[in-house]
Amino acid sequence: MIKIAVAVTGASGSIYAKVLLEHLERLKDQVAEVSMIWSDNAYTVWQHELGNKDYERLPFKFWDKNDFMAPFASGSSSYSALIICPCSMGTLGRIAGGISNDLVSRAADVMLKERRKLICVVRETPYNLVHLRNMTAVTEAGGIICPATPSFYSNPKTMDEVAYTVISRVLQLAGVDGGGYKWGE
Repeated sequence: MIKIAVAVTGASGSIYAKVLLEHLERLKDQVAEVSMIWSDNAYTVWQHELGNKDYERLPFKFWDKNDFMAPFASGSSSYSALIICPCSMGTLGRIAGGISNDLVSRAADVMLKERRKLICVVRETPYNLVHLRNMTAVTEAGGIICPATPSFYSNPKTMDEVAYTVISRVLQLAGVDGGGYKWGE
């Protein structure tokens, strides 16, 4: 059983966070604990894109974006992964620059320094050179860039199924078997 922290930033793509959190809620047999961090804009974007406040019903522990007393803000914690979904380019840039000015960037710094899983589900298009360099810096530091780029091998029929083609990969990268389509299996 693993502990996972999830950060939701204000990038477009709230459906990815929604699908991720729904699956983490179902995977209690593999995930002992899920802790949440939300940027201010994450709530606004979720409400705009999804038309609801369903995040209020989530059974996970929520931490204030400036609460550096959260356990995953320290390398001594037993959290094995931080998933930033969606990950804004501003958040990615702060992580790449080593700027720990909030709990998201501090938790990312901890994951990198402890050689644990940092998975950034980046959501922007097109990428500019700064974005690409920041993705390179985070990758070279040990993070995983998992663009919110869906696949269509599984012939998804709904928006949630399209989003899940990304989220199933994110869960796999975090060490959780969330099912999902696997080529040739």
